[in-house]
Amino acid sequence: MLGYVMVGTNDIDKSAKFYDALLAELGVKRTMEHDNFIVWGGEDGATSFSISKPHDGNPATVGNGTMMALFAPSHEMVDKIHTLALELGATCEGPVGPRPEYDEKFYAGYFRDPEGNKLNVFHFPPS
Repeated sequence: MLGYVMVGTNDIDKSAKFYDALLAELGVKRTMEHDNFIVWGGEDGATSFSISKPHDGNPATVGNGTMMALFAPSHEMVDKIHTLALELGATCEGPVGPRPEYDEKFYAGYFRDPEGNKLNVFHFPPS
């Protein structure tokens, strides 16, 4: 459904290092790179993730209520990605664990990247 998502950055090099390490754990690599933006994607051509300096030249800011969610193939991978994000400079927005208030099978952890963008890593097995 979605082609790509993009978050703003004021320090493209710092953000690139963060996402290179984080997304590599999910088997995702850079697929496009320019002076003002970088794109990561998988070989399947599904949704891509991008960071970008704002086109209008103003500082990047965080959207209130905006969040990207990264799918992980297992609870163990959710744990690993969340831990790695924190080690890479993210801040915890919600510890890893089950979220029965959403669904008994939904397992997730929430964090903000070094720029303040909110992300979640989750596992939700098919019914």
